[in-house]
Amino acid sequence: MDLLPAILIGYAIGSLPIGYLVTQVASGVDLRQVGSGNVGATNVYRTRGLRLGMAVMAADMAKGAGAVLMLGGGSAAAAAGVAAVVGHVYPVWLGFKGGKGVATASGVFGVLAPWPTLIAAAAFGLTVARTRFVSLGSMVATVLLPVIGWSMPGLQSVNIGATLVAALILFRHRGNIARLRSRTERALGT
Repeated sequence: MDLLPAILIGYAIGSLPIGYLVTQVASGVDLRQVGSGNVGATNVYRTRGLRLGMAVMAADMAKGAGAVLMLGGGSAAAAAGVAAVVGHVYPVWLGFKGGKGVATASGVFGVLAPWPTLIAAAAFGLTVARTRFVSLGSMVATVLLPVIGWSMPGLQSVNIGATLVAALILFRHRGNIARLRSRTERALGT
């Protein structure tokens, strides 16, 4: 199957700027102008509260899962999933400045690779509970997902997709990495 339609569908779904739209409707706030300026669930949580942050996280996960489910399975679904994460990170609607892709990726790989995603999600939860750094939990889960995927039987296209998405998410967290190293990263609840 030609992957271009899958990629275009995935990107279109992933590029829907849910966090931006929800905060605009709920409070008239341009999410790009508050907190970290990121349009993802963590910035929504920190600037608009837990309820709105959880709603955005669920919606971002749903758009990742939806992009994959629309394509059924195989390489086309994996390509659509990767494209959905790219769309979230670089949405055309917001001048290619979006979120970091973690929630969307968890929706994508929750469908494509449920067991590795569940293990990565547990690692995220444990890391955040222990350190209170969402960024560190996100990076631990992001790195762990393809490592687990490659060690288990499954579609190679899914493992390639997980590896590509991990590289993108780590790239988007480069500022967080610098702040973690300098001990200036903002902890959860502060």
